[in-house]
Amino acid sequence: MGVANDERQQLCDLFDRLGPDAPTLCEGWSARELAIHLVKREHRPDALGGRLLKALADRGERVHSELAQLPWGELVDRVRNGPPKWNPLGIGAVDEAVNSAEFYVHHEDVRRAQADWQPRPEEPERAEALWKALSRTAKYFYGRSPVGVVLRSEDGHEISARNGPRTVRILGPAGELLLHAFGRKPALVRFEGNEADVVAVEDLRRSV
Repeated sequence: MGVANDERQQLCDLFDRLGPDAPTLCEGWSARELAIHLVKREHRPDALGGRLLKALADRGERVHSELAQLPWGELVDRVRNGPPKWNPLGIGAVDEAVNSAEFYVHHEDVRRAQADWQPRPEEPERAEALWKALSRTAKYFYGRSPVGVVLRSEDGHEISARNGPRTVRILGPAGELLLHAFGRKPALVRFEGNEADVVAVEDLRRSV
C-alpha cells in the first residue's frame, strides 16, 4: 500500500513488542508520548496549536491527558488504523507524500533508541519516496546554514539545500540523509568539506 503505510505498520508492530515505556530518540518522549503525538496529529489537529493561543494550549493538554489514559493497545491501534475519513492524510497520494518521511523518521526514532538496533538494508521504493520528501524539505532544514549544503545519495543524485561561499557535501543513503536533515543522531552519513564548515552544519538546530 506504499511506504507510508509500511512504516506505520512496522512502527506499530514495534510499539506492540516494546511497550509504552520504551525510549525514543525524541527528547523526553517515551513510546507512549510518541504514539500520542501521532494520534493527535491525525485525529485531533486542533490540539496541536498550543504555541499560538492559550485556548488551544488548554485544549491540547486536555486531549493529551485523555489519550494518555487509553490502554496501550488501543492507543497503538489508533496509530495503526490511520487518520479518520475527514482527514486528507487518509487519501493515498497525500498519505504517501506527507507520511512517508513522518513515519520513517519516527519508526527509526524507536528503533535506534534500542541498544541492539541495526541499520536496515536500503529498499528502492522506500529510498525513492524518502528522496522525494527530502527534495521538498531540504531548503527548510538547512536554510540557516552559514555555508552551502549539498545532499548526495549513494547513486550520485544531489539536492542543493543551501547556497553559500563554501560547500559541505553530506553523503549517504536517502533514509540516512533524511534522518540527518531532521536532526536525528545517529545518522549514518559522511561529510566532504572544511572541518569548521562541517561543524557549523552539524551545530544547526533543525530537529522536528
